[in-house]
Amino acid sequence: MKKWLIPVGIIVVLVAIIAFWSIGIKNSGLKYSQAVNKEWGNVQTAYQRRNDLIGNLVNTVKGAADFEKGTLTAVIEARAKATSVTIDPSNVTPEQLAQFNQAQSGVSSSLSRLLVSVEQYPTLKANENFLKLQDELASTENQILTARTRFNESVQEYNGYILSIPNKWFLGEYKEKPYFEASTGADKPVEVKF
Repeated sequence: MKKWLIPVGIIVVLVAIIAFWSIGIKNSGLKYSQAVNKEWGNVQTAYQRRNDLIGNLVNTVKGAADFEKGTLTAVIEARAKATSVTIDPSNVTPEQLAQFNQAQSGVSSSLSRLLVSVEQYPTLKANENFLKLQDELASTENQILTARTRFNESVQEYNGYILSIPNKWFLGEYKEKPYFEASTGADKPVEVKF
């Protein structure tokens, strides 16, 4: 056997090991990226559920009470604005996420005002359909919180993977993804007036 074949064989084996190792890193990066996209889809599904319930809530309130039109209009407009903001999870930027969060915060704020104003209508509060919708909205808000938390957890795993060395060297095309953050003023307690 020729002596020069041994170093060539070692080099070929090393190149193969490095190639398979880098392919493994890229495949894992793709897996983490897809996990973030899936969790973003769950966030959007939870918000869509809330938007669907808002239409039913507004119609129930309209039918059961001579209600302030301004409050109903604010809820409807906030819902329309929130559904108009869309984000591509593979290219999400902190600015886009902030815009999305702000639109969804407007819906939450309008809904809070609507539910507080409903307190003035005892017949509406006793309406079984309204009570069911109110429970569904509370459940949906919990689902939104859970979906956002899971999204942030998947972003943490993704960012940790793509930003660590040596992965960063092989995953230059993968960009860091932003986290959901609390809306401005969320640290202050909600003021409820009757």
